[in-house]
Amino acid sequence: MTPPSRSPEGSARPGAGRRGEPPVIAVDGPAASGKGTVALGVARVLRFHYLDSGSLYRLVAYRALSQGALIEEEGGLTALATGLAASFEGERIVLDGRDVTLAIRTPEVGAAASRVAVFPGVRRALLVRQRAFRRPPGLVADGRDMGTVVFPDAVLKVYVTASAEERAARRHKQLIEKGNSVTIESLLRDIRERDARDMGRAEAPLKPAADAIVLDTTGISIEASIAFVLERYRQISGEARTET
Repeated sequence: MTPPSRSPEGSARPGAGRRGEPPVIAVDGPAASGKGTVALGVARVLRFHYLDSGSLYRLVAYRALSQGALIEEEGGLTALATGLAASFEGERIVLDGRDVTLAIRTPEVGAAASRVAVFPGVRRALLVRQRAFRRPPGLVADGRDMGTVVFPDAVLKVYVTASAEERAARRHKQLIEKGNSVTIESLLRDIRERDARDMGRAEAPLKPAADAIVLDTTGISIEASIAFVLERYRQISGEARTET
């Protein structure tokens, strides 16, 4: 079954991209909406590069927490973001030569990352680093402002969402499987608070791009969601080849 979708503006057409640049598929959405799993699945099928932009903010938060830096001090956080010695090796994330893939995925780091991300200085410091991921044959970028700020010329923009209750249940399942003791009630509260921060921040607030397709994954399988995005991309790619 094809997942339902719509454009927030009703009839907006996805961006055409820059001629000669590798194509970008921008996948945005709130926490635990499934956007990361969808984006990674699409990247694997197309054999595109993959950017998990949220990991960059988690890295800044992790470094700040490990150094005892204040999460509310923009200047210090911006300096950490600017000098971040991180690399992505397949699905491994390395910071200062150490594998921190699992360390940055804790609830504590996730909550701190949301607070770090509100600062304009931090977002600007990470902007160039994110855009550097755009390489042939193409890129699938997952985040909260990929289609609105980082890659406004993306050939396809998808805003993945789901109800807060569905997202809390998904996150609960993930954390329980990893051995974390949490309640759905606390996760639901955290998700609603994070949504408010992400949507209300002055710099690059979370919202669908004007030409994005909204994909509500509530009750829809990951496989169906991935297939939907692939179908839309292939339609757009075919249109572009016809036009040229």
